[in-house]
Amino acid sequence: MNKLQEVLTKVVPLDKAAMAEMQAHLDNLAKPAGSLGVLEKIARQLAGITGQSSPPLPKKTCILMAGDHGVVAEGISAYPQEVTPQMVLNFLSGGAAMNVLARHAGAELIVVDIGVAADLPWHPLLKNRKVAYGTANMTRGPAMSRQQAVAAIEVGIEIAEEYLATGTGLFGTGEMGIGNTTPSTALTAVFAGCNVAAVCGRGTGLDNERMQRKIEAIERALEINQPDAAEPLDVLAKVGGLEIAGIAGVMLAAAAHRRPVLVDGFISGAAALVAARLQPLAVNYMFASHLSEEVGHRVVLEMLGLKPFLHMDMRLGEGTGAALAMTIVDAALKIIHEMATFATAGVSTADA
Repeated sequence: MNKLQEVLTKVVPLDKAAMAEMQAHLDNLAKPAGSLGVLEKIARQLAGITGQSSPPLPKKTCILMAGDHGVVAEGISAYPQEVTPQMVLNFLSGGAAMNVLARHAGAELIVVDIGVAADLPWHPLLKNRKVAYGTANMTRGPAMSRQQAVAAIEVGIEIAEEYLATGTGLFGTGEMGIGNTTPSTALTAVFAGCNVAAVCGRGTGLDNERMQRKIEAIERALEINQPDAAEPLDVLAKVGGLEIAGIAGVMLAAAAHRRPVLVDGFISGAAALVAARLQPLAVNYMFASHLSEEVGHRVVLEMLGLKPFLHMDMRLGEGTGAALAMTIVDAALKIIHEMATFATAGVSTADA
């Protein structure tokens, strides 16, 4: 808890002076004012995040947290739990979609076993930071203890700080864990104060029968556990997930060290909700990479006040949207570093 509290107290508002300097530079580039839209907003926010009026292109790191969920025993997933460790091995061999898009973005991919319900073989690219062998079945009691929830957040903080120390300037967040849209839905329903069906999607492709089973399982979990929406750690422990907690820790560490972080899809978004409830200023350090096809993701982004860069009908997770969006962040920074001003280009400014 000491590590978590330390990070929460370090998050500060954006640097408005750096943002104003960035805006002045953007307005002096050889283009109509504001004509690059979201790219200009990204550049301005990056200045506020870093406190630099001209931030450099960042070293990029994607952190993928892997964990399992006891609630899969309720038949809420189209895939068996054995897929989680199998997919972790696929990440480590470089064959997953996330590997492809991380390479495309020029980002390092870090895979963390924070709660896989199996022992994974040693691998030089795998960080074994297992808090537990998956969560408990939340339809029968809390998914984890409060101590486990805090420990998982602190794993995320520690992993992020390890890569901050090596120069990471932009984080992407991703996850792997069969059944993880179920706790994400539960977290969203609690924080939004809405009924489960309104934010429940089909995950990896549930048929109608399994979809109904999923809704009912979440409703039972909320009834049994009675999570307190005003206490984010209570909600996280009772109906969350270890990888969700780990991602929240990455986001909080990024904010505390004044570095931007890209929110991926629904699971990453649920983690962002937890981070923002623990430290409201942390949302200023987040960018929404894309809008997932998962119905709850739109609600999550609305609660966070974030507008996604991309609308691409994606719902894979893994951090794929975040990796893809890294190229957009690079583009925003290249605009400010490489584009000519009116003066250097010999272009007349607009009439007053």
